[in-house]
Amino acid sequence: MRAFDSPPLAATYLDGLNAAQRRAVTHGVGATAASPLLVIAGAGSGKTNTLAHRVAHLIVNGADPRRILLMTFSRRAAAEMKSRVERITRKVLGDGAGVLSDALSWAGTFHGIGARLLRDCAEQIGLDPAFTIHDREDAADLMNLVRHELGFSKTEARFPAKGTCLAIYSRCVNAETAIEDVLGRAFPWCVAWADELRQLFGTYVEAKQNQNVLDYDDLLLYWAQVMADPDLAAEIGGRFDHVMVDEYQDTNRLQSSILLALKPDGAGLTVVGDDAQSIYSFRAATVRNILDFPKAFSPAAEIITLDQNYRSTSAILAAANGVIDLASERFTKNLWTDRATGARPELVHVRDEADQASFIAERVLANREEGATLKQQAVLFRASHHSGPLEIELTRRNIPFAKFGGLKFLDAAHVKDLLALLRFVENPRDRVAGFRLLQLLPGVGPTSAQRVLDHMAQASDAIAALGEAPAPPRAGDDWPNFLAAVSELRSGRAGWPAEIERARRWYEPHLERIHEDASIRQADLVQLELIAAGYPSRERFLTELTLDPPDATSDQAGVPLLDEDYLILSTIHSAKGQEWKSVFVMNVVDGCIPSDLGVGTSEEIEEERRLLYVALTRAKDDLHLVIPQRFFTHGQAATGDRHVYANRTRFIPNDLLSRFERCFWPHASDVQRPLPASGPRIDIRAQMRGLWR
Repeated sequence: MRAFDSPPLAATYLDGLNAAQRRAVTHGVGATAASPLLVIAGAGSGKTNTLAHRVAHLIVNGADPRRILLMTFSRRAAAEMKSRVERITRKVLGDGAGVLSDALSWAGTFHGIGARLLRDCAEQIGLDPAFTIHDREDAADLMNLVRHELGFSKTEARFPAKGTCLAIYSRCVNAETAIEDVLGRAFPWCVAWADELRQLFGTYVEAKQNQNVLDYDDLLLYWAQVMADPDLAAEIGGRFDHVMVDEYQDTNRLQSSILLALKPDGAGLTVVGDDAQSIYSFRAATVRNILDFPKAFSPAAEIITLDQNYRSTSAILAAANGVIDLASERFTKNLWTDRATGARPELVHVRDEADQASFIAERVLANREEGATLKQQAVLFRASHHSGPLEIELTRRNIPFAKFGGLKFLDAAHVKDLLALLRFVENPRDRVAGFRLLQLLPGVGPTSAQRVLDHMAQASDAIAALGEAPAPPRAGDDWPNFLAAVSELRSGRAGWPAEIERARRWYEPHLERIHEDASIRQADLVQLELIAAGYPSRERFLTELTLDPPDATSDQAGVPLLDEDYLILSTIHSAKGQEWKSVFVMNVVDGCIPSDLGVGTSEEIEEERRLLYVALTRAKDDLHLVIPQRFFTHGQAATGDRHVYANRTRFIPNDLLSRFERCFWPHASDVQRPLPASGPRIDIRAQMRGLWR
């Protein structure tokens, strides 16, 4: 491809960048092998804009977009990045920019790219390219089936539950750590079961292979194994001149090993992230990847720091910098801003959780009266259950809200039912999908379903075997209707995405029979059809929806509320990457931040500190940290009164108090004092004496 060298235009599209951003964008462009680049991008420093400009700048200067690999944290982030790249390149290339940005086809998540590469080289590694992918719930169900078959569900002592078993397996794979070490560090109550768990995991792997399914972890594990072969590693790495990774602080050791195998010398490699926002260790992410990047490519690696913040006021940044300055290890940076105005963040002391809810509700309404919409305000919390009292108060005051960090769209039973049909048609060996699907039929229970699936497993043509299998005795007319639907969908005659409409029509009678609120759930299935229309094939739809599911139906269609404006409630983890005009952080006390479950090691404490830093840096103009003095303990009856007293989080020591405004709520003037009375309204003592006269 020819280089485009038009200095006036080039100067125009780079004009909006600051000096550090421009250095990151132009690093190594034009060189035959650009040295590895680490961009430390502080909160609100324009990270996404910088990375998009770098991709665009490479394309404008002649890089082939088909040879650029861009890995982001979510598929939606990749789509947004491609859209920005097109807007930037259009300033230089005009209408030709659309063609080039469309050619940026290798943009997606690690798991999505891994799935695509595995299908490409499936024959070379002995893998059937028609594999289907299990989400976490399906993987846990298969783990449970294997667990039961091995007899571990009937042990005298309590064996770990299916979800725990899957979490241990996933941590071993993604952290590349021996099972004994994982159990000792993260699951100490399971240490005695190490041998049984090893047997379980080996059998689980065999079951996946027999059923031609992969789980989330396999997509990285198989990819890493492929890259261990020198010839395949050279072939795959040779496809790309430039490899770029966003949110590098959230990668795990397996992802890091893949990256090092793609570009062993770091040539053409760019990683962007912020060590101060590494908060996903529960997914086996490790901050060591970004901290050790310069050492891995020493002395060639270049580090560029983006420390100008475009989001928050200087007062908010001073508080956030103070918190993160106390971290034990980090890349040195102090965020700064031109926004010198703004009040200091408030430390708001309240009596208990009920007062905390009342304070937040009142301030949210006051902000609304002053011109801020509800959508411009957010309430953040460490754990989802922390918002319970607030949700009650908001409902009582008729303040609409949307909560993030709760039930996911694909976790809904009716959505999983319809997807099970599509997955079973795509891969009839998928036992979890088949087991779920068959039991939707009236009169078909676990035993009948297992009998049909066993009959299919022994045949070379699973679909033909399904048609020849003895009909479950109580299935009636539903059995031939089921076979007809499977046959038609398998043939592909309807084409995609019409197939999903055919699947929905088959499922609707069962939806109405199983669920009382079928009409409400029906809307989700129609929404699923609309989502499906955006994918070119059934295989791509199932793969990408499983790897990067929407958080809720509202992710695609707007929050289903009667009011067009609503307050945001979110866990801090779900809030990462977001920003709001006003932010309230609940329960800023020891035991909540840091969590009482997250203080076992110094590494865990440091991650909790980073979590608070992420919460602070979501705020643009106003920040309120609420500190309840007393908590009622969870798990007691509604009428219980057991409570504990809490201390301000250890991450805001006395030395940092000057960066905050301290206040108490309610104010003394707000408390209603009883009027002086001339005497008691009731002579209770006289009444008590009268009981015995």
